[in-house]
This record gives sequence, structure tokens and C-alpha cells, in this order.
Amino acid sequence: MSDLKTMFQLSGRVHAPAHLSNATLIIIDAQKEYLRGPLALTGVREAMANIGRLVEKARAVKCPIVHIRHLGTVGGPFDPHGERGELVPELLPQGDEHLIEKRLPNAFNGTGLHELLQDLGHLDLIVCGFMSHSSISTTVRATKDYGYRCTLVDDACATRDLPSPHGVVSAEVVHRTEMAIMADNFATLALTKDLV
Repeated sequence: MSDLKTMFQLSGRVHAPAHLSNATLIIIDAQKEYLRGPLALTGVREAMANIGRLVEKARAVKCPIVHIRHLGTVGGPFDPHGERGELVPELLPQGDEHLIEKRLPNAFNGTGLHELLQDLGHLDLIVCGFMSHSSISTTVRATKDYGYRCTLVDDACATRDLPSPHGVVSAEVVHRTEMAIMADNFATLALTKDLV
């Protein structure tokens, strides 16, 4: 058993995972770009299925849902006018759910996300989506800057193999590392089954 502790533990700021009945669910970049091609993610189908379970529960308990969509360049990744930039059909906003469009990994940067969350009135956020090491990491870090308590759903996120000067870093290693970093000082980790 390791004696290592997270920054949250060392500072006495550990918080339990949020409940969908008293939080806002944020789904980041559940877009077709990640299903195939050079940005296809390892485990993306399983993660999207888990996001679907979270959405179903959130709708049942009247939890506000915010969908984030990344806008790329015309003809490039996340083409805002092309199919690859579209949200996957099974996770489209419904009813009074909110859509925020972003151009940078941080979903707060240059968008009205913070103002929307203030209007929704929840301190607790439940975050899921893609990619673990990019928009998830960057946005979760920002939640701390804005004073939110973040629960990050480990098995409702995914990433891809990354090149490095030392060879390929597998998606599994990238994801596990990013989740450990987030759990150290930025978010409480949870699994889908614990929230639904």
C-alpha cells in the first residue's frame, strides 16, 4: 500500500463525487471527429455509451446539461460545416439543454460557459468527454480557477496514442496519467456506475 497522498488529501480539501441531482453535467466534444480517422480515440465507443447513461440519469433527475462543441477550421479537423465536426447523434442536446461552442481546448476561454454556469446555480460540476489530455484536462483545470467543485467521470472520457521523442505513448498510459493528475489537485474521480 502506497503512502502517497494527493494534494487534495494533504490540504484537507477532499470532496465526495457530486450527485447528478445537485450538479450540472458538462459533456465536452462528443463529436464524430473522434470516431474514425487520425483522431479516432481508444475506447471512444465505451466512453460515449457511459456518457449516454449519465445523460439518461441527468434528464431523469432534471440535472442541467451543457454540451460543448469544438469548432475547428473549414476542411480540417472539427470542420464546423462538415460531418466530422457534428455532435454524435445519440448525444445531441434536447429540450432546454445548453450548447456552448469553443475554438480552444479550454471550454471557458472566449465562451459564455462561466456565465451560464453561474445562472444555473450549481457549485458542483460533473465533467465527461474528450480528449482526456486536451480539452478535458484544460477545462477541468479552469473549473478550479473559477471556484467550482469538479467531479471527473474517468470511464466517460477517452484519448488516443500520442507521438513523443521517446516513441509512442499509448492511449491507456496517457489517460491513466491524466486522470491521476486531475485527481491530485483538480477533480474528484468517479465511475459512471457510481453516478447513475
